Amino acid sequence: MKYLLLGLVMLAVATTAVANNDRDAVNQTLNALHHNASIADFEQYFGLYHDSAIFIGTDASEVWTKEAFKAYAKPHFDKGRGWTYHPRDRHIYFSPNHDVAWFDELLDNESLGETRGTGVLIKEGAKWKVTQYHLTIPIPNALADSVANQIKTMQYRVG
Repeated sequence: MKYLLLGLVMLAVATTAVANNDRDAVNQTLNALHHNASIADFEQYFGLYHDSAIFIGTDASEVWTKEAFKAYAKPHFDKGRGWTYHPRDRHIYFSPNHDVAWFDELLDNESLGETRGTGVLIKEGAKWKVTQYHLTIPIPNALADSVANQIKTMQYRVG
């Protein structure tokens, strides 16, 4: 009985260590993503995305494959102009077997103010790769009707 209990304790410790290592690795991947965008490091930034990745931007038309997003970003990065978002309030969640992680984070940006990033990472070997990133501008409920009406008016004029 004592060996069974010892074995269960060791299993719990090992499981917790794996979970903490995965959480740290996902945090490091997301922090590197933001850092590499900020310094316009094209190769390092896009190296953190899975080949099948999708980037969803703040405009409804911005749903890009990795290759399309690279084409959009390349001219900006070539001029040394990336984008700087400072993450805070990040939450990370895992699938039961710890091969998929999803997250939400609030970000601060000089021109947009508070934004939100959400996304999914998949584990490839020992590395985590971003397979979806979605950037939004959270709208306070008190402003939602006004913003929605502005969007409707713009769509009516354009459409």
